[in-house]
Amino acid sequence: MKILTVADEESRYLWDYYDDSIFEDVDFIISAGDLKAKFLSFLTTVSRKPVFYVPGNHDHKYLTDPPYGCENLDDQIFFQNGVRMLGLGGSYRYKHGPFQYTEKEMRKKLRRLKVMIRQFDGIDILVTHAPAKGNGDGDDLCHRGFEVFNEFIQEYKPSYMIHGHQHLTYNVQSKRIIAVDRTIILNAFNYHFVDYKSNNYVYPKLSGLAKFWNTIRFYQKYSGTEVIKQYRAYKAFKKAESN
Repeated sequence: MKILTVADEESRYLWDYYDDSIFEDVDFIISAGDLKAKFLSFLTTVSRKPVFYVPGNHDHKYLTDPPYGCENLDDQIFFQNGVRMLGLGGSYRYKHGPFQYTEKEMRKKLRRLKVMIRQFDGIDILVTHAPAKGNGDGDDLCHRGFEVFNEFIQEYKPSYMIHGHQHLTYNVQSKRIIAVDRTIILNAFNYHFVDYKSNNYVYPKLSGLAKFWNTIRFYQKYSGTEVIKQYRAYKAFKKAESN
């Protein structure tokens, strides 16, 4: 499976010099934030591939004019091509504005999503705008990473964490790819193609009363939302896989 990842800078290769052959074997596209809405709409329209995105700290226009035809991953899990993706947009708070969070606020965001993550038996790809602290972030407050992302990687062990925010042009020593435990951390700056390979980690499933109460809370919280549709697709896929 092949994924096109983009972030932070609209690629002239993809936009100005568009060619159908670029997207021939791409299954879907992930944006890690700070890209013009019309660029993402262009990508999904001309490629006819689904685009999933999280907002970056400069994407306040998404609140009133989101990317047309694209799926917002922020605080949600989407199931695509057998892969569970969770999105967490925004950056470390450095001034007043939307899509910026303190470490405490990002921890709270993740804590609220635990019921959903457990119901999906973990995730395969974590999509963020900000990096994890110490793993591809910057020294200044604006580009500081979140420590809670490192803790998330240790607990859930997704195959990939895909982020943006820290431009690779900021520092010649910046790395596109970093391996942490069983997770590949990828900086999607500009664009990058990913040949997806699962790390085959199986998150411990809930059982008994824990599973029962988690399921109750899950449906109470997400009834009537896109998350339920994605969960049903995931369960149908797992059922077909086991037959």
